[in-house]
This record gives sequence, structure tokens and C-alpha cells, in this order.
Amino acid sequence: MPDVMARYDVPATMRDGTVLRADVYQPAEGGPWPVLLTRLPYGKSTPPLLGAVDPTGLARRGFLVVIQDTRGRFASDGAWDPWTHEADDGYDTVRWAAALPGSNGRVGMFGQSYFGNTQWMAALSGPPELKAIAPLDTFSEPDDGLFARGGARELGIALPWSLLQGMDTVLRRHAAAPAALPSALLALVRDLDMAATSGYRELPAGHHPAFRRHDIPDIGYERSRREPEWSAACRVAGRQAEVDLPSLQTGGWYDIFSQGTLDNFAASHAAGRPSTLIMGPWTHVDHGHQIGDVDFGMAASAELLGFRGRFTDLQSTWLRQWLTDETTPGPELPPVLLFVMGRNEWREEQEWPLARAVDTDLFLRADGALTFALPQAGEEIDAYAYDPADPVPTTGGPLLMTENFRPGPLDQAVVEARPDVLVYTTEPLTEELEVTGRVRAILHAATEAPTTDWVVRVCDVDTAGVSRNIVDGIVRSVTTPGEFAEHVVDLWSTSHVFLAGHRIRVHVTSSNFPRWDRNLNTADFLDGGTDSCPARQQVAHDAARPSRIVLPVVPTPAG
Repeated sequence: MPDVMARYDVPATMRDGTVLRADVYQPAEGGPWPVLLTRLPYGKSTPPLLGAVDPTGLARRGFLVVIQDTRGRFASDGAWDPWTHEADDGYDTVRWAAALPGSNGRVGMFGQSYFGNTQWMAALSGPPELKAIAPLDTFSEPDDGLFARGGARELGIALPWSLLQGMDTVLRRHAAAPAALPSALLALVRDLDMAATSGYRELPAGHHPAFRRHDIPDIGYERSRREPEWSAACRVAGRQAEVDLPSLQTGGWYDIFSQGTLDNFAASHAAGRPSTLIMGPWTHVDHGHQIGDVDFGMAASAELLGFRGRFTDLQSTWLRQWLTDETTPGPELPPVLLFVMGRNEWREEQEWPLARAVDTDLFLRADGALTFALPQAGEEIDAYAYDPADPVPTTGGPLLMTENFRPGPLDQAVVEARPDVLVYTTEPLTEELEVTGRVRAILHAATEAPTTDWVVRVCDVDTAGVSRNIVDGIVRSVTTPGEFAEHVVDLWSTSHVFLAGHRIRVHVTSSNFPRWDRNLNTADFLDGGTDSCPARQQVAHDAARPSRIVLPVVPTPAG
């Protein structure tokens, strides 16, 4: 194996004079080498991150690897302002990296989450040396999974993420007065430790008191509403066609940014860009085979990918084909590689979404029934009381929260036992039913409050009676109290087979806390008010008001 040479804190000067620093890894001999660049705010020398990025391993494969701290983070100068400078700094860094000694002048970018977004921002800025990107678990529209979802704040990620990033801010602030540093850090860590027990409940959630206490930037919810032009600084949605580059886009069905990955791929593919999509059953931080309560089988892991090889190896081989003149072909990947849950197998496709999927209505019915048959006239309205002081607890799903809240498919028994959760269930299926695509709920509902939330979840109930979550969504509504209105809830996408003998179950409720902030049911809540009151919620499901789930059903092949 070739020796690797590493250089640390290599400076790059941005257009405004700010110096950002990177660690550079490359083979000790030979070259020139294609460049792999990643830009991140989490500390380029952090041991867990180094293990995930594996710069030494990539250098041994013949790459010049650049890991850069973004502006205002760790070794880089400037002020930390999340998302704000990544387009310009990305452009300048790509051009700088392409000119490093040992570079062949071609740059590819890789990385996950925030440093998946830094790839898109650099690509949208158009540096000529950037030849390919490989974003992993990356959002598209920040108000659909990062800052908010359906109008509700993504509190579950916002609080711990912002507090964690605040640690470097506090260290920098007290660099010239270190005597005050221990107490400042201790106070911040205390808030982080108490997030699950008390921090999530502090109000107002939209501008959390913890951020004011420590004077740290938050993930951006409030700012995105005050300054729409700022939130556009990290928006990929609607701009994918501007990126005339090949992309390898990877996500997981239980990742907090799962729909963003799918949307980014679909738009890139529709624009005719060379694009590849891989969707596993994974969460944001776990790409193994045991996700939540479910073992999807060893082949589900990113270490195997259905025995196609390790994801990291496939990714580096895929990037190499765009960064060199080598004639060795890249990995044999289809345009779309999906893990179909339930059946627990990888399947190759040519497109996303699947054209053969047929939107199929599944109707909420009286007495907790769920049927493909239309409801009858005169079915009674279902009702429950939603109290913001006693919200439905977050139990599984596509989460990125404190470790107290496990992501993935989990047993929903505790949720389903609550009086503020309406539960609708089909009869056992006589044959398997595949749902692959974007799921929607259409509710005809009313509240006695001026504003409230509607949360809908689809579950798979196995033959033992265990109900586990598949997809869910939320919509924040402002309506006339007591008046029924149609509410469309986006449950995002999945690929899941409900096996014969299993049942499909749907929850309707008004909270999923602390993943999403609580709607306080008051007129001043949307303006930051902190008073709350209970509200009576009603859901209709009759012939004139057919509340339903819309499932993209993939027909079983003939024969």
C-alpha cells in the first residue's frame, strides 16, 4: 500500500481575504492526482469524522484529499454564520484545491449532510474545475426537513445541533479571556444534556431561549422567515438543472433528509444530468442493517449493498471515472438502486418516481376501519382532544435528535394507546401490496382553535400485531374555528411491501413532540406567543368528506 503524505492547516484565502484552513492528504510519490474535496463545520481533525471520511484510505487509492473547516469553524478564520458563505467559499476553495501541488486540476466533492449541502452550493456557483459531486443524506428545500416541515419547526434537530455547534463559538469567544471559559462551556453542555428532559419544552421554540442564553446561531428557522433571500443561500430545490455535473446521490428511508435526496435526484435526472440514486433503509447516522426495531438483513448494509461491494469503494470508483482520463469503467450501477423494505431486497430501477406506481386511495372509515372502498353517507365524525401540555411523544421515524430518541421503525403501542391518537386499520391483506413513491394524506378536519397541527402516520402491523411506523408528516393549519377544511399532509416517500397477512394502519393526531414543535392552539402562537390551550379536533370521513391516504401502489408483475 503506498505511503501517504499529510499536510495540516493548509491556508486558502477567500475573495474577501478570510483564510480557511484544510488538511491535505496525498500519495507520497507519483501524481498528478485527482482531487477529492469536502468542506464541513464539524472539525476536520475530529476522530469520528476522520474515520467516516477516511482521507488516508482515499489517498492510498490515488486521490489528493482535501478536508476544509468552513468559515468561522475550528482552524478557519471568519465568523460562523451557518449556510451563508458556502457558495462563494465553495467556489474559491475548489479553484484553490485544483491548483494545489500534485493536483491534476480536476475536483470532485463528497460528504454527508451539511457537507453534502456545501457540495451543492459550490456546484451552483460553477467553478470550472469541479467535475462531479457525491452528496449523501442532503436536503433540497430547507423548509422541508431542515428548518421546518409542513410549517412546523424541526425542533428535534434544531436544538441539539445548534448547541453542539455553539461549543466552538464559545471557545473562540473566550480565547482572549480563558478564565470565563469553563463556566461558559459547562452551562452550554448542561443545556445540551437537559435537552430531552426540559430543553425541548422551553418556549418560544421558534427562537429558543437556549440560543439567547449562550448567544449562538441556531439552525435558521426564524431567520429563514425574516430573510427569505438568506434561506435561499442553502436552497437546492428548483436549481438542480443549473448544475451541469454528474452526481451520485445517496440517502436512507429513515433519514431526516430522505425526501431531499429523492427530490435532488429527480430534478437532476429530469434535466438530463448523469445522475445515480442509492436509497437504503438507513437513518442519518446508521447505514447498517439493524435499523430501529427491524433487522433488514446483512445485504441491506452499506458495507454490502446487496453484495455489490462497500459503498465507500463504489463511491470512490464512481468519482474517479469523472476525474481522470483512465479507461477503467466505473461501477456498474443502475440509475436508481432502491432497497425495498418488507421484502428486504435491493432492486434496480431506471427512474424516480416510478411511472408504473398508481396512486390508490385508502379511506378512513367508521369504527377505526381503513378500506379501499369509498365511505358511506352519514358516517359519524371522529374526535379527540389535543392538549399542547401533553403532546404525543416522538417514537421513531426519520429523526436526527438527541440520543434519547431512536430513529427508524419502532413499535407504536405507546402512541396508539393514547386517547388523542385516532387509529384506523385494514383487515389482514390477502396478498402483498407494494408502496413505492410519495405518500399523501387528505384530511377533512376541523378544530376549535385558530391554529393547530395535523399529524398523519402510516404503519405496518405484522402478524403478531406489532405496529411499526413507515412514513409520517405534519401540516400546520390556520383555519376558522369549528369549520371543516381539507388539509393535505405530505408523508414523504418510501419503498415498502406490506406482506400478506399484515395490516395497514393510519394514525391521525396533532403532535409529534419534540421532533416538531408543539402548536399551542392560540392566535398569538404564530407570532411567538407562549400561551397555550387545549382544543377539540374533529376528522370527517363520509361520502362528502372522504378523508384518505393516497398510496403509490406498484402493481404486481403478471405471472
